[in-house]
Amino acid sequence: MDIQTAKQIRIADYLHSLGYSPVKQQGINLWYKSPFREETEASFKVNTEREQWYDFGLGKGGGIIELAAHLYATDHVPYILKRIAEQTPYVRPVSFSFGKQNSSEPSFQQLEIVPLSSPALLAYLQGRGINTELAKIECSEARFTHNGKRYFAIAFPNVSDGYEIRNRYFKGCIAPKEISHIRQSGKARNTCYVFEGFMDYLSFLTLRQESCPNYPELDGQDYIVLNSVSNINKVLYPLGNYERIHCFFDNDHAGMEALRQIRKEYGRDRYIRDASQTYNGCKDLNEYLQKQAERKGQVQSVKGVRSQSPKKKNGFRL
Repeated sequence: MDIQTAKQIRIADYLHSLGYSPVKQQGINLWYKSPFREETEASFKVNTEREQWYDFGLGKGGGIIELAAHLYATDHVPYILKRIAEQTPYVRPVSFSFGKQNSSEPSFQQLEIVPLSSPALLAYLQGRGINTELAKIECSEARFTHNGKRYFAIAFPNVSDGYEIRNRYFKGCIAPKEISHIRQSGKARNTCYVFEGFMDYLSFLTLRQESCPNYPELDGQDYIVLNSVSNINKVLYPLGNYERIHCFFDNDHAGMEALRQIRKEYGRDRYIRDASQTYNGCKDLNEYLQKQAERKGQVQSVKGVRSQSPKKKNGFRL
């Protein structure tokens, strides 16, 4: 994707693909609660005619490039274009339009949240190396209608009763966009593992289950899933309740920036671990999981030809 192509994307559509919906409309202007911070009154304006935004709290504005630069905390244009390109294929299925619905209507019509059971969705998860039995515990299935067509997707809940949704062809959000905080029952945990997205969270659970099938200790710590690196400020307060913080972020600029902000907030009085070193050389934890699955498949194919020596552990330590 180049800059001109990115500028053809409507800012309202891009924001909605990230889980942000307008609070009100005034002529050609849409008003949002700022995606850059927590606020009760909408102070973020999008001019739909000029495709420009302005954040009154920040005192800055611009086009979609500048918006993505602030969201991902970088001015590296190739990286910005890459992140926009990753999101834009998924804009159309959840596109928001005041011409078709009012602000009180949901973006997903005839929405049902049911137990995860679709063979196609389970096959998608298997293709990414995810343990589907664990996924059934952590996720649900969203069934909804859009433009008269029926869709279904994996639904991962957040703390505000919204959902991150994903299937093989798109990803999006059933608003409101928020973090997910998984707290264990019983005694409060002093450790929290933090992930960018729920696929990485499911990947961690899968890896733990495979490496320690009899005693995986999946409930030994709490978990937080950002659901977008733009939500990093929203996790700083809840992380204050933990003594140990393990960050499983992507091996890229945005992941490093998210880790930097947590260390800036708590680096002096908390143990903060950069767990991304465990899957160094991979984009994220899910890519690491998929490569491990590929290696396992190769070993099994060789096993059919000749006997194997005693199996060694893969070295994945969490």
